[in-house]
Amino acid sequence: MSFKPARRPHFFYTTAPLPCPYVPGRTERKVVTELAGVSAETLHDRLSRGGFRRSHNIAYAPVCPNCNGCVPIRIRARDFMPDRTQKRIERRNTDLLVQEMPPRATAEQYALFQAYQQARHGDGDMSTMSFYDYRAMVEDTPIETSVVEFRLPSGRLIGACLTDRLGDGLSAVYSFFETQMSQRSLGTYAIIWMVRRTMELGLENVYLGYWVEESRKMAYKAKFHPSEVLRAGQWRPLGETSPALPGLLSQPV
Repeated sequence: MSFKPARRPHFFYTTAPLPCPYVPGRTERKVVTELAGVSAETLHDRLSRGGFRRSHNIAYAPVCPNCNGCVPIRIRARDFMPDRTQKRIERRNTDLLVQEMPPRATAEQYALFQAYQQARHGDGDMSTMSFYDYRAMVEDTPIETSVVEFRLPSGRLIGACLTDRLGDGLSAVYSFFETQMSQRSLGTYAIIWMVRRTMELGLENVYLGYWVEESRKMAYKAKFHPSEVLRAGQWRPLGETSPALPGLLSQPV
């Protein structure tokens, strides 16, 4: 007679209300859970398909009262159809050297991260992150993670993307880049590169986090086709109407 150990219970917690970072005047709350132990990657996969995101060893999803503005979005990599602008951006950056590095923070990355925060998010919480905070963001991961580095032919680092490997694709955790090189559109190129890499790996999706239709900062996420959004517990093509149900947790995880 075989003995099957009891399944360890998994706990979810709700955070206290905080000001919404995307829509002024609104309040955000999150449901969070720890990613730990031998089942961390399996749990992370399931939660990602259910609309969760990762930060350090925590998975989270918004559960804001009276608001469903944060919509999980992903690109169907195998069917990706770049528009004319995206094709130009891809051609413009063919000279870059791209490497997938282990999740180890470096002073070079942090200098670029700081410059990016000051240029784009000077009033945000991340603009005050120390090197030790940045190192924790990169290195505190219980799953397969890499830092994709984008370099000029000279070797200069001009972009980076903290990336998680999932069972069905790649997840862009956080990206930053040299903002003065606007002609390269490095943020867009990083996503295009991830789509191409996902295809090379024989995987299906690139997870971009949350798309907030009311937020101009999030508008770029809807420009990659075809994309899917998670509504009413199902991934549906972006633009397709569906019944509005509250919350992200209607899909079992």
